[in-house]
Amino acid sequence: MKTDIQIAQEAVMEPIRLVAERLGVTEDELDTYGKYKAKFTDALWDRIKDRKDGKLVLVTAINPTPAGEGKTTISIGLGEAMGVLGKKGVLALREPSLGPCFGVKGGAAGGGYAQVVPMDELNLHFTGDFHAITSANNLLAAMLDNHIQQGNALRIDTRQIVWKRCVDMNDRVLRNIVVGLGAKADGVVREDHFVISVASEIMAILCLAEDMADLKAMLGRIIVAYNMDGDPVTAKDLKAVGAMAALLKDAIRPNIIQTLEHTPAIVHGGPFANIAHGCNSVRATRLGLKLADIVITEAGFGADLGAEKFFDIKCRKTGLAPDAVVLVATIKALKYNGGVPKAEVARPNMEALRKGIVNLEKHIENLHTFGVPIVVTLNRFVTDTDEEIGYVRHFCEERGCSFALSEVWEKGGKGGLELADKVLDILETKESRFKLLYPDEASLEDKIETIAKKIYGADGVTYSPAAKNALKKIQDMGMGDLPVCMAKNQYSLSDDPKLLGRPTDFKVNVREAYVSAGAGFVVAITGAIMTMPGLPKHPAAENIDVDDQGKITGLF
Repeated sequence: MKTDIQIAQEAVMEPIRLVAERLGVTEDELDTYGKYKAKFTDALWDRIKDRKDGKLVLVTAINPTPAGEGKTTISIGLGEAMGVLGKKGVLALREPSLGPCFGVKGGAAGGGYAQVVPMDELNLHFTGDFHAITSANNLLAAMLDNHIQQGNALRIDTRQIVWKRCVDMNDRVLRNIVVGLGAKADGVVREDHFVISVASEIMAILCLAEDMADLKAMLGRIIVAYNMDGDPVTAKDLKAVGAMAALLKDAIRPNIIQTLEHTPAIVHGGPFANIAHGCNSVRATRLGLKLADIVITEAGFGADLGAEKFFDIKCRKTGLAPDAVVLVATIKALKYNGGVPKAEVARPNMEALRKGIVNLEKHIENLHTFGVPIVVTLNRFVTDTDEEIGYVRHFCEERGCSFALSEVWEKGGKGGLELADKVLDILETKESRFKLLYPDEASLEDKIETIAKKIYGADGVTYSPAAKNALKKIQDMGMGDLPVCMAKNQYSLSDDPKLLGRPTDFKVNVREAYVSAGAGFVVAITGAIMTMPGLPKHPAAENIDVDDQGKITGLF
C-alpha cells in the first residue's frame, strides 16, 4: 500500500494559474510561489467583493481517537466529488503546524487520494505564513522587554507581564523559562513562557481580521502587561503595531493550491481547536464564497471544540452562517469510544458499537442546538461490516440526519459522490436556521457554563481562585461581552481525556483565564491542557529524511 506522501509525490499537478482560472481568477491576481502555489492579491477582493455569496458547508467530527477519523480527508474528498459532479466548489482549509508534523498527530493535507498538494511543501514551510506570525509575536515580546530595560516609561509591572513568546514546534522545556540572566545590560530577570505559534493571539488575529486596517486595529488592542496601577498596557502603547503589520503584510493574504484532482483549495491560517479557535481565516472563507457556488471548510478536532468555536467566535464576529454541517465518524472510533482497545477496533463488535455511538449522538444533539442541517458521514474502512454500517445509518436517520458513506481515501472524488449528493440535497431543500449558543450580554461565567453544560454535558463548572479573579477583572475592564474560547482536551467531551463515550456526572474545571483583547475573545483553560505541547516518546521526526536528490520521505 502506498503512503500518503508517495501518492502525493506521484501526482501530476496543474500549474496553479490554471487551477485559479477555474475560479475566474486571472494570472495578474496571483503572486506565485513557484509553479504550484500562490497568494491572492488584494486587487482580486476589490473586484469580486460585491458578488453574491455561495453556500457554506462546515465539516466537523466526533471526538478524535487513535483510530483516526479523517475529517480533513473527508473535506478534501467532498470537494473533489463536487468537481466530479460539475459543481463550482472550493475548499477553505487551515495550514499545518510544524509541531504535529514532527510530533505525533500528522499534517493537515488529507490522505490517500483525497489530498491537497504539494503535500510536503504544505506540511513544512509552505509560503512562510507561520514564520511571519512567529516573528511578529516575538517582535512584540522583544519590544516589551526593551521598553522595560530602557527606563519603563509605561510603568509596566514585571510581575504582571502576560505576553508570551512563541515557536512553531512542540517543545515542552520552553513552557516555563527565566529570561534576562547575565549582566545588567541583558535585561530584567523574570519568569517567561512560550506557546506554540498556532496558539498565539497573532494567529487568531490573522485568522479573524477582515483586512489590513482591521488587522492593525486588532494588533493594537493586544494586552501585553499591566502597569503598577493594574491598568492594561497594549501593543499600541509600545508603538509596535506598524512593524508587526509590516511582517504580516503578505501572511494576511490567503494561499491557493489544489487537490489531487485539481479542485481549488484556499489554505490559510492554522489555529488549533483544542487551545485556540480552530478555524481557517475569515479572508479565505469570504474569498471562497465570492469565487465559488459551494465552499467546504472545516473546524478542528471534534464538534465540541472546532464547530462550537466556528459558530460562537468566527460566525459571531463576521456574520457568516453555515448552510449545512457534515459530521464525520468512523465505526472504529465509535467502537473505541465503546471501550475497545485500538488494536481490536477492526473486529466486528456490535455491543461496543452500541455503547460507543453515544458520542456521535451527543455531537448530533449539539449541532441541532445551532439549527444547522446535518449529514453524518462514515469514513468507511474495509473492516466495516454491513450490519455495523446499517446500524449507524438507522441511528442517524432516526435522529433527523441525512447519512452517507465516504470512500474518498481509496477512491478520491468518486468515493465521495454519495456524500456530495446528500449535501447538495440539503443545500437545495433545507433552510439553515443558524443561531448562536449564548448572547453577547451574558456574563463570562454564564457563557462558560452554557458551553460546559449544553455542549459537553457537564453538571457544572468549578474555578480556581486565579481563574475566578481573572474573569472578574476582565468583566470589570468592560470586556464581559466577548465570546469565550474554551481550551480543552480533544479526546473527551469532558476535561478528562480518559472519559470516552458520553460522560455524565462530571464538572469542568477552569484553572486559568485571560483575555485576548486583540482577537476579541476570552480564553478559559480547563483541566490539564497545555498551550505548548510536547513531543511523544518516538516523534514522527525520527522517520523523516531527505535524499541526495531532495526527495522527502517519512512525512506520513
